[in-house]
Amino acid sequence: MSDLGQQLKEARLAKGLSLDDVQEVTKIRKRYLEAIEAGDYKVLPGSFYVRAFIKTYAEAVGIDPDELLAEHSQHVPATASEQQTMEPVIQKRRSRVASERNSKWLSTTLMWSFAVLILVVIYLYFSYGSNSKDAGKDQQTDPTKLTQDQQDPTKVDNTNTPSNGNGQNGTGNAGNGDGTDTPGNSGNGTEGTEGEGDTPPESPVDIVVVPDGTEGSTTKFKVQNSNGQPVQVVITATGRSWMDIRKGDKNGEKLFFDTTADGDVKTYELGPEGLYIKSGASPYTTITVAGVVVEDGKNTSKIQLNLDMGEDTSADDTSANDTVE
Repeated sequence: MSDLGQQLKEARLAKGLSLDDVQEVTKIRKRYLEAIEAGDYKVLPGSFYVRAFIKTYAEAVGIDPDELLAEHSQHVPATASEQQTMEPVIQKRRSRVASERNSKWLSTTLMWSFAVLILVVIYLYFSYGSNSKDAGKDQQTDPTKLTQDQQDPTKVDNTNTPSNGNGQNGTGNAGNGDGTDTPGNSGNGTEGTEGEGDTPPESPVDIVVVPDGTEGSTTKFKVQNSNGQPVQVVITATGRSWMDIRKGDKNGEKLFFDTTADGDVKTYELGPEGLYIKSGASPYTTITVAGVVVEDGKNTSKIQLNLDMGEDTSADDTSANDTVE
């Protein structure tokens, strides 16, 4: 058994896990796990999978995979030659997929363009036809109205006729009505505007996330919550990753200990005891605290969140008032 395999086996036994348990968690076949512990890497399908399987195994038993591979780099096969062999194949597949996508996009665009063109033609046809009909109706003279005006010579245009006494009274009443109503309406409008402007805006939630140093390989953050509102921690997975979430610190109660898939979302409420989050593949994991993204810039993230409720000054104010009295 190699030193690397011995270290992985001891870590597995320390956690009380069997090879079957590790196989279920990592989705790596048991015979490959046995080969890694024995140092027989020829059993694995290729040198690229050797390093990938060792990393996944290490994350499952709580060992930093990068430090483990760096310590035993002379015993782990390199992957440069295999990557050079696989790169042309990958590029060929990508170019083929890109060409298929372009052809589908072109056909879809042509189809929609043709449909839009038909709709535009129909719209123009009906719009132009209705406008032409309306214009023809406006240009025609109403023969009935013209005949009535010509046949009734006694009809008098009262537009310029001087108004009589009743008409003057009517005008005066109208003037009184305008003078009475205008100030009242103006006053009501002013009061309504002032009432809307006096409404105070809602105060925002005061939650601030600040870095709080490191402890070993763990990055600490302090969550300042002065208003006492619940603080939500949301963990969203965009790919496959190994997650270890604990209440308190890294030795606290397990809340989640398993692999995640794309689309998985975990939500927790940050309490005064804190929250510890470890992600084996941080590029596929997004951690937000009250909507603020928290990250440490490492491939394997180890984040400790601690809640800071702020100082309670109510007791000091009460003591100060008692002293003054």
